[in-house]
Amino acid sequence: MQEKKRLLLADDDELLASLISFRLEKGGYEVCLKRDGKEVKEYLSQNIPDIIVTDIMMPYFSGIELIDFVRNQLKSNIPIIVISSAGNEENVLSAFELGANDFISKPVSPSELLVRVARELNKT
Repeated sequence: MQEKKRLLLADDDELLASLISFRLEKGGYEVCLKRDGKEVKEYLSQNIPDIIVTDIMMPYFSGIELIDFVRNQLKSNIPIIVISSAGNEENVLSAFELGANDFISKPVSPSELLVRVARELNKT
């Protein structure tokens, strides 16, 4: 039996995060849900997920700061998908310039996210 891929989901929107997490788990992923930037940094100091899905707007540590942390401090190429209602051009460009692999504007379809996660993991 193939080991489940580990996915870090960082989003402070409780309802959406629960919905996305449920759909990803049904899709065969092991999901670790973190609600703010502090929890994310603590998790990443001890764990390396296969992929990260993050919101931009989070308490303590934004998704943009998370991308920068993963790419420049952890020196990791973990695929990162950004989901955000703050999908203005500046945020999108910042995310991609720092090394995000994909960007989806909210409201996000959990089924679409599942397809995009699989696509990113198949690239590695």
